[in-house]
Amino acid sequence: MPGDAPDLWPAVGRDAPAGAATFAAQSWDGACLTPSAEHVAEETPVALVYNGISHAVMLATPTDLEDFATGFTLSEGIVADVREIHDIESTEGPDGIAIDLTIAAERFAGLKERRRNLIGRTGCGLCGTESLDQVLRPLPAVRRGPDVTSAALHRAAHELKRRQPLHAFTGAIHAAGWAQPDGTLVRVREDVGRHNALDKLIGAMARERLPCADGFVLLTSRASSEMVQKAATMGIPLVAAISAPTSLAIRLAEATGVTLVGFLREKRHCVYTHAGRLHASTRESNAL
Repeated sequence: MPGDAPDLWPAVGRDAPAGAATFAAQSWDGACLTPSAEHVAEETPVALVYNGISHAVMLATPTDLEDFATGFTLSEGIVADVREIHDIESTEGPDGIAIDLTIAAERFAGLKERRRNLIGRTGCGLCGTESLDQVLRPLPAVRRGPDVTSAALHRAAHELKRRQPLHAFTGAIHAAGWAQPDGTLVRVREDVGRHNALDKLIGAMARERLPCADGFVLLTSRASSEMVQKAATMGIPLVAAISAPTSLAIRLAEATGVTLVGFLREKRHCVYTHAGRLHASTRESNAL
């Protein structure tokens, strides 16, 4: 009963890194309940405010928020270039975090015309979208970009497992990583939401002026249509996920020229679209 152990709840912030909290709980080991300190992922409402007008409220892990705001703004087509974001300021309040962005006037005018107000939930990329044309917005064709060997793909996936400290701590976090064609993992971002993790990665790349089109992206989630949309918008030529793609993701990847890979696990994977960018390399595969 809750009253039996009043000292167990809550115990917050105990040895927890940014993006995580520690709560007291009771763990069952097959024989009895014992007190335990459990690490959980932080999930916070984050409001994105453009030129003073609130546009979206997402549930996100409160880390790398400037990357998140930048990546969301770019991947949703609100601006076309990071230089059109003039300022980003974050304010933490009792109910969440507000991120105020100042964007170019012409982009803000276009945003108001879209009349879009998202109320985002974890794992939801379309909540609040008002019409079908907003769901399937026009996407650019992705240029061919570099070729990638299967060995490089799996080398990056193996490294990604080692670059997820928040997931290791909580067990409830997604990650997105960007790798060079040889499989060198350059940037990784984590978030409780898979879309947010990709937006954080895109934002980090943009803010550091790293070209997304010169490598590939790895996802610790399924490959949904929204993830392919974000990748195509940023010119990312190859997206590889550890889980399955959806039918709409495959169709969008085929239409935009994105190479879509699923079930990237244990030296195996499945290529659904534009397989010409991927090449087998027996010698490199055996070296993994």
